[in-house]
Amino acid sequence: MDPTDRGEAGPAPRAFDDELFPRERTEVAPGAVHVPDWLDTERQRELLAACRTWARPPAGLRTVRTPGGGTMTARQVCLGRHWYPYAYARTVVDGDGTPVKPFPDWLGELGRRAVADALGPGAATAAAYDIALINFYDGAARMGMHRDSDEQSDAPVVSLSLGDACVFRFGNTETRTRPYTDVELRSGDLFVFGGPSRLAYHGVPRVHAGTSPPELGLTGRLNVTLRVSGFPDAP
Repeated sequence: MDPTDRGEAGPAPRAFDDELFPRERTEVAPGAVHVPDWLDTERQRELLAACRTWARPPAGLRTVRTPGGGTMTARQVCLGRHWYPYAYARTVVDGDGTPVKPFPDWLGELGRRAVADALGPGAATAAAYDIALINFYDGAARMGMHRDSDEQSDAPVVSLSLGDACVFRFGNTETRTRPYTDVELRSGDLFVFGGPSRLAYHGVPRVHAGTSPPELGLTGRLNVTLRVSGFPDAP
């Protein structure tokens, strides 16, 4: 079964529809902006369908193993370039060895529009987005504090959320510890970080299982992260 398909009923979802006030766009740190409900339901469904296709082998969803012998609890599939700790390759060097799936033009355009909407038209990079890391979280998955520092570009990172809500911890550029800000990301939310926050530490300490919108038909959380590689041989 596709790991992102809805299976048996999980815990009752938290109620998000009884809030008195709509969530607002928030600048969490300089260059780091949270835009709630950026993707409408139909666009979320379209992106989810694409993720399910990308998750299938070859070069499909895999468990990431660290050099020290540990494993990441969130599983991952890559587009454009294959990320493994801590480099990029054209093939799934730590998996089935097949060529990484291509990065579609429409996803790059979505990334550029996300940056313009979050940071303003002047922040949209002239460089083309050419990498996607797609992480699947079940209710027990976490992501430790880390920096996205394996690229050769300082273009903003674009993060799109589907499914279960999570606590997204956004920190500083110097240390994995405080100061940091915890932000609740829900299905359809956009988070963009660039400029002085491009190399900030960030992670996911908690997933709120059972909070995925019923109309999406997804158990768990998907995070689609778009980056510009900046590599000399990039398209």
